[in-house]
Formats: sequence, structure tokens, C-alpha cells
Amino acid sequence: CLTDQASCGCCLMQQQMHRMKKFFNTSLSQLEEELTKTRNVLNNVRSRSAFSVALTSENSFKCFGPFRDDKLITYTHVFINLGNGYDARTGIFTAPRSGVYSLALTVYSDAGSPGNTLAACAGLQVNSRVVAGPSEKNMQDQEDSATIVLAYHLKAGDQVTVNLPIGCFLCDDNSHYNTFSGFLLY
Repeated sequence: CLTDQASCGCCLMQQQMHRMKKFFNTSLSQLEEELTKTRNVLNNVRSRSAFSVALTSENSFKCFGPFRDDKLITYTHVFINLGNGYDARTGIFTAPRSGVYSLALTVYSDAGSPGNTLAACAGLQVNSRVVAGPSEKNMQDQEDSATIVLAYHLKAGDQVTVNLPIGCFLCDDNSHYNTFSGFLLY
């Protein structure tokens, strides 16, 4: 800029262009960071997992069991199946991703009349291993029920099922006394 006026104008213009380029590059970097954060949040929303099912939705009251062998319970009435982790054909919930899940199970049975044998019980299983088993076998009334709720760490692909042990039975209708639910906490 010291030698002539024309070079001074050119130099000032280059400095201004350099400042603008730096500003736009910084703004672009910030926008790219925000876009990455937004994509991560959206992926977390898409991978949410929640299911809640009931034994049946039939109008008539029916009992399931007791059987001579343990039986896998297939809950056929689906309230919600976010992430499609629960298979209503098999009764198996497959964890779509690793994390801590809240799992809940309520069992109910009805002897039909006073003095009849009664046992409301089931086994909550992860990969065929029982982790909890709500049970009521007090024989003091016509109805028995039990509930459990637990937080459990599942790995992606783990399978959660409900097993009906020998001697136990469950009764249900469209009032949904027997439910099985789970959702990803984090």
C-alpha cells in the first residue's frame, strides 16, 4: 500500500475477502456440528423401543394351562410395539439395541369356584434363563395375581420371554389381566 494507491485498494480487498472466508468457514463448521448432533438425536428417536402386550383380547374368559411341561407364553394383544421388537407370533421380545430396559410382568388366574386349585405364576426369562418370577399360590381366595417390575441391562439381540411353569395357569379376557411390557430407558 505504500508504493501506489491501486495496490493499497487491492490489498485491503484481499484482507476483507480473507476475513469473510474465515467467517463463513467458521459458520459452516458450526452448522455441520449442529447437523451431526441433530442426526444423532434423530437416530436415537428412531431406535427407541417400547412394547406392551396382553395375553388375549377375546371377549370370553379363558385360562391358559396348567401344562405338564413349561410353556412359552405368547401374548397376542399388542397395545404398542415401537421398534417392532416384540413378535406376537412367538411371544419373544428381541432387544434391538443394548441398554437398560424396564421390564414389567403381571400374572392373574381365577380358580373358577372356591376350593379349586389355583396358581398364578410365570417366569420372566432373558435368553432362556429365568431372571424373575412373579407368583401367588396362597389358595386362600378364588383369584391370584402378582406383578414384578425391574430394570435390566440387555445386549442387542437378547431375547426376553415369559414362561409358564408346570402347575401354573393364567386366565384372561379383553380386560387384560395378564400383561408383559418393556421399554428402553437409556
